Amino acid sequence: MKAIRVREFGPPEVMRIEDVPPLHPGPGQVVVRVKAVGVNPVDTYIRSGIYAKKPSLPWTPGSDAGGVVESVGEGVTGVSMGARVYTSGSITGTYAEQALCEEYQLHPLVEKLSFEQGAAINLPYATAYRALFQRAEAVSGNWVLVHGATGGVGVAAIQMAHAAGMRVIGTGGTEKGRSLVKEQGADHVLNHHEPDYLDQVQRLTGDHGVDVILEMLANVNLDRDLKVLAMSGRLVIIGSRGRIEIAPRDIMSRDAMVVGMLLTNATKQEMAAIYTALHAGFGNGSLNPIVGKQMPLAEAPLAHHEVMKPGAYGKIVLNP
Repeated sequence: MKAIRVREFGPPEVMRIEDVPPLHPGPGQVVVRVKAVGVNPVDTYIRSGIYAKKPSLPWTPGSDAGGVVESVGEGVTGVSMGARVYTSGSITGTYAEQALCEEYQLHPLVEKLSFEQGAAINLPYATAYRALFQRAEAVSGNWVLVHGATGGVGVAAIQMAHAAGMRVIGTGGTEKGRSLVKEQGADHVLNHHEPDYLDQVQRLTGDHGVDVILEMLANVNLDRDLKVLAMSGRLVIIGSRGRIEIAPRDIMSRDAMVVGMLLTNATKQEMAAIYTALHAGFGNGSLNPIVGKQMPLAEAPLAHHEVMKPGAYGKIVLNP
């Protein structure tokens, strides 16, 4: 089978497509025939060698995919041959025609979603759910600002907040992206390239401020974010690419909370709750992954360049 292999850490071009032996499941394991692969920013951090936990080389990137169960190992009872699934991790990596997974890493893909949409689920939707409901404890009626709302996590967060009865403000850097955010349920959309765009928040919220901020690029936005939080507001840092200086009194004066999150820190119980909620949302149509761009598997290096550019629009997906 074909798979992307990384034999040294470095720029995207260290990823090359190779022929590798077909996979066979052991006890409790499942082989998935991969139909589509989700490209996530964390894949680029690992590939470059800057991620805290480095895999052994050679390595196949990827945790997210949509596909079909091809074979099952002894003791597997939760999935059957031919089942449509999406992955939340794998043993062998998902940038390949096949992926070897533990049974718990597979989740049913509802019929109304394509394999490409399945590849866009795991990290974006699980991250958005954990940030919004488990870390920020957002509830119906809250004002929510999704800062950087046009990418996979941002789109997921907009859909979830809208479905839960929250009042949603999203930001985007392009007209196309802002249109997407509006279509997904945002009540208001701001252009984060305008110098004073956050000044509009107080007017939009009737001088209340926002109860919850989901922040994708804290090293750029955190200091300004704090100034638009409501009393007892909560800000969740989902992404950051550097350091930033803030004024702690902006937190103190609002009795606010600033918390970080990594999906890998969630407990088994929290992850189980996440996937149960996601399945319900995909089933009733309130959640709908947006695929912005599809590329052949061999173009994984280009996909890694694209996923790190500003102006995200939905999810980038590779097709083996």
